[in-house]
Amino acid sequence: MEKVCIDEKWTFRRNFVDSLGMLDEDPGEVVNLPHDGMIGTKVSPDAPARSDSGYFVGGLSNYTKMVFIPEDWKDECVGLMIDGAMMNVSIDVNGCKVGSQHYGYAPFYVDLTDYVTFGKENRITINCNTTMYVNSRWYTGSGLYRGVKICHGPRVHVPENGVFICTKEVDGNRAYLEAVIEVANRTLENRLCEVNVSVFDEEDGKEKKKTKSVIQVNSGKTDTARISFILHDPKLWDAENPNLYKVKVSVKSLGIYRTHFIPEEKFKADETETLFGVRTITADAERGLRINGKEVKLKGGCLHHDNGLLGAVSLYEAEERKIKKLKESGFNAVRTAHNPPSSAFIEACDRLGMYVFDEAFDAWGMAKRGGDYSQFFASDWEKDLTAFVKRDRNHPSVILWSTGNEIPERGGLDNGYTLAKELCDMIREIDATRPISNGICSYWGGLDDDLMKGQSQNQNSSEGLISTSWETMSEPFTNGLDIVGYNYMEGLYERDHEMFPDRVILGSENFPREIGFRWPLVERLPYVIGEFTWTAWDYIGEAGIGKAEYVDENDPKAKSGGWYLMPPTSSPYPWRLANDADYDITGFMLPQGAYRSVVWGSDKTYVYSMHPDTFGKVEMMTPWGFTEVRKNWNYEGYENRNIKIVVFSKAEEVEVLVNGKSLGRKKVSLEKPLPNSVSFETEYVPGKVEAISYEKGSEVSRDKIVTTKAPHSLRLIPEKKEMKADGHSLIYVGVEVIDEDGNVVSDAKISLKAELASKNKGTTIAGFGSANPVTEDNYTDGDTTSFRGRATVILRSGYENEIVTLKISANGLNSIEEDFKIGNI
Repeated sequence: MEKVCIDEKWTFRRNFVDSLGMLDEDPGEVVNLPHDGMIGTKVSPDAPARSDSGYFVGGLSNYTKMVFIPEDWKDECVGLMIDGAMMNVSIDVNGCKVGSQHYGYAPFYVDLTDYVTFGKENRITINCNTTMYVNSRWYTGSGLYRGVKICHGPRVHVPENGVFICTKEVDGNRAYLEAVIEVANRTLENRLCEVNVSVFDEEDGKEKKKTKSVIQVNSGKTDTARISFILHDPKLWDAENPNLYKVKVSVKSLGIYRTHFIPEEKFKADETETLFGVRTITADAERGLRINGKEVKLKGGCLHHDNGLLGAVSLYEAEERKIKKLKESGFNAVRTAHNPPSSAFIEACDRLGMYVFDEAFDAWGMAKRGGDYSQFFASDWEKDLTAFVKRDRNHPSVILWSTGNEIPERGGLDNGYTLAKELCDMIREIDATRPISNGICSYWGGLDDDLMKGQSQNQNSSEGLISTSWETMSEPFTNGLDIVGYNYMEGLYERDHEMFPDRVILGSENFPREIGFRWPLVERLPYVIGEFTWTAWDYIGEAGIGKAEYVDENDPKAKSGGWYLMPPTSSPYPWRLANDADYDITGFMLPQGAYRSVVWGSDKTYVYSMHPDTFGKVEMMTPWGFTEVRKNWNYEGYENRNIKIVVFSKAEEVEVLVNGKSLGRKKVSLEKPLPNSVSFETEYVPGKVEAISYEKGSEVSRDKIVTTKAPHSLRLIPEKKEMKADGHSLIYVGVEVIDEDGNVVSDAKISLKAELASKNKGTTIAGFGSANPVTEDNYTDGDTTSFRGRATVILRSGYENEIVTLKISANGLNSIEEDFKIGNI
């Protein structure tokens, strides 16, 4: 079916609309989709979800658009394709309800054929409801945050996501493929249909293969054409070589079949196309994970779905930017924690080369929060899982399905053992080419009261894993899994291999600070195929899950462990961000990310300092925290106080110089808690700190931090200067507070204002803010305060060509401007 994007100019209202008269009472505001109806709202200390949502409050969102349905479509099928809408959605056409969807992350299709009026404008009204208490453990956003397409095509057509191209085998210069094409017949007669398949190289556009088949599809039914074919000299897809093909499929009714074939020419062909890649996946306990026959260790990171300053809005360039940055620091895999991602995200992974651990659910029938998906799971899971897998099964980046994360049914409650296999069986019916996993954690929950006695109640604690009870109770749950996901249980890898020698293990979720001493284990054990840190990119919600505090030795907290720092009690309003990631919400790499890149083999040197107030104190940290080091040497008032300098390096030894004076050379530690690091102690003196890494006596790389002068001016760093006038394009502009020498003032907290001069009022400031994890900022109002000397502006294009001027003003500093072109590029 032909898909037409209808994201332009919807009317948005913050209430529920159930009649035409209500539209006149509230004129609303015009917005372009994708749109998040929550990100521009006020945060509140009384938010029902508290730190879970970053103190954002759910609400009702309504979107209305008048859509002209041509008279030419009257003999066709018409529908809406929505990639995800948050959540509890109802869809009306001309005042009549035509569909609904509860799960906010699953794609869904709504058939409008019998409801629209052809040759006229039709009112499409979509209500979204995130008021249900409490519906998630993190920030969800609300509304039509992934966009809407209207689809139309002949009565004999390929339904949405009805094309599947799978690689059966690659042998030398031949790839043996199968095209599985669904054909829907919405006429009143049984029909013979011709299915044509053409394969094109995505890079040069040349046709590489053409084949066809004829099938019968009975009235009111959907049937499948299965066409095997050979592709010669295939370009294989992997993370290093993301080669893609495009398949174009046409389906045409040849005529009616009764007792014999009756030709009929009145139906036009339906056409559709999709990207795919040629690659094979295997996994076993001796050879590990193999992509195209080559062993791969997954250097992974978990990602929630939000895009920071944009809220939940998913646009291709936001997802592309995220994946590019992760690849630059060494990641080759991401986990879509804990739900289906957007189609834009998956396409970015296809095109850039990033393996995807694609996850379906965070909850099944047993709730984690009172208003979550558990209340709809029994009735909706088959529909939602099917839609998710069908949408993503052509994408070569998706190498692993996940049926869920830390599911309470993992101990067998609520028929969990049987249900776990049912989900796996359904996935294999749709796609048998990929392994299936599930992120299983320890039993801090998920057992009945009798078994929970004596169990640690700390989430993802390693306590209680001394016995083999975890293995015994989880074994029935793993039935049906090809790869068993271990959340925070690296200590069980080798013991469990002895118990289950053919089990393939994946570190599906891991504490960020432990990568230095965990990764060598992954490299050494063939049956462990990788690890996924929590998290690769910071996000809204689960606020303050990663934090550190420094206390005196005699403080009672010093003996209590870091659990007292966990939210919600330790993350009061206005904590917003998780603060646990390798990259902050603006895309700036944090020390945690630098450390991971070194562990994974980077030869760069990274030097940081710790605040003098922390010197000599005991470090208390949540399990998701990281040592509080900063790229900073501004400590006015702390002159001659003791201070610690920390360096991350893969080299043999490191030398540190303060204002040219050497503090000596030290061997880089290979021991816990931070292998590939070394620390130096000195007295704070303003100036310059340099760290130099040496291998066999020769310099490998160096890094520095300096004391900056007072804030002098602003600097804008646009990542590009022009974008398409398509309503979906973005420009990220870094804002830096610099001193007179051009250095970023790393402790600057300056009030900033962003303004955009736009003749057509089409291009907008889609987000403006900083990476501060504790803030009341409204990312949509043009005001923020720099955090550690930085902020970010995100410009979003409208649908008209124009030149716009971005102006940033700051208290006490001169304003700065930059022009940007929006047009046909």
